[in-house]
Amino acid sequence: MVSMTVQSLLIIAALLILFDIYSHVQQRERKTEIAKALAEDASRAKTSFLSNMSHEIRTPMNAIIGLDSIALRNPDLQPQPRDQLEKIGSSARHLLSLINDILDMSRIESGRMVLKHEEFSFCDFLEQINIIINGQCIDKGLQYECNVIGPVRDFYIGDDMKLKQVLINILGNSVKFTDVRGRVSLTVEATEENGENCSLCFRMQDTGIGMDPEYIPKLFEAFSQENASATNRYGRSGLGMAITNNLVNMMNGTIRVESEKGVGSLFVVTVVLGKSERVHPVGEPETQADTENHLAGCRVLMAEDVEQNAEILADLLEIEGVEAERAENGEVAVRMFSKKEKGYYDAILMDVRMPVMNGLTATGEIRKLDRDDARTIPIIAMTANVFEEDVESSLQAGMNAHLSKPIEPDRLYSVLAELIGKKG
Repeated sequence: MVSMTVQSLLIIAALLILFDIYSHVQQRERKTEIAKALAEDASRAKTSFLSNMSHEIRTPMNAIIGLDSIALRNPDLQPQPRDQLEKIGSSARHLLSLINDILDMSRIESGRMVLKHEEFSFCDFLEQINIIINGQCIDKGLQYECNVIGPVRDFYIGDDMKLKQVLINILGNSVKFTDVRGRVSLTVEATEENGENCSLCFRMQDTGIGMDPEYIPKLFEAFSQENASATNRYGRSGLGMAITNNLVNMMNGTIRVESEKGVGSLFVVTVVLGKSERVHPVGEPETQADTENHLAGCRVLMAEDVEQNAEILADLLEIEGVEAERAENGEVAVRMFSKKEKGYYDAILMDVRMPVMNGLTATGEIRKLDRDDARTIPIIAMTANVFEEDVESSLQAGMNAHLSKPIEPDRLYSVLAELIGKKG
């Protein structure tokens, strides 16, 4: 009897211990879940805050860059005010690049940065990089050259915008840190093909100020800087190379760096892209959009609730001979479009964030109208919302393109010319 009682007590004690352990495990799991939820809430709050702040900052930046662009197009402008306006524009774009870096880093940290998987022309991709970097080199008195070693494909599959960002970040730094009469070069080579994927190697070299080898491991850390004087002289956010490294990792790639003080730096980036069997038609002439021929005499419906932005946009359009009619919000835009005869407007420039009716809803309402041109008229989003999901929302709503604010005039003209030309 005593033996049974002791045995029962031991079983009860064991059960109590197991229950106590189970309770502790449950409490720990609950604490982990709460901590995870709090971290996710904090991440969402930070992303939302940065998104809203980006939108609020981009709105006045749109006016600064827009007015600066208009003023610089004055042929009678004297050298001194032209130089001052160019410096204003340069400073504004530098501020914009800092905002973009902060947003990109925030999205990478929160895991919301995603890569597209789309076919792109490698020739066009490389040409866009060369135009940007060669222009920067000419402005600074540097020599730039781009070489392609061996055969490369006409088309690849991947995120050309993010890859372009990687190369321009590195080459842009080469331009910044290389003095007059120096050299910057880009060499491209297809290194490996395996199944559906292939590897491309980009070698970027300069004769700039270089770095101490000991600093190279820290180069890709956020906010890292070798010395404050170089940062003050050349201007850096401290995020560009951290973003570059993360993007390359997302592309299953690698970055190798070699550098020597006073001699220069070499960056070797290898990324994995998807194969595409598409080729450029043999003998097809390359054409460029003639914005003047396409746009002169066109009429555009402009949905913009901020009067100052509307005035700047109308002035930019007038430069290219485009007539603009303004709607104060999406509801007015729908009403104005529906009351005009078919084909009256050649395109619609649609702000996204507007009172009464936003641009996404207005686009949907226009697309539903029972008339042919409602389905075919180009509708272009113009917004300070710059995340990938913002672009996707615009396209899903029925828009044809997405332009982020501040609006770059040449980009605006190019997109309008392309879409109006296709419509015609």
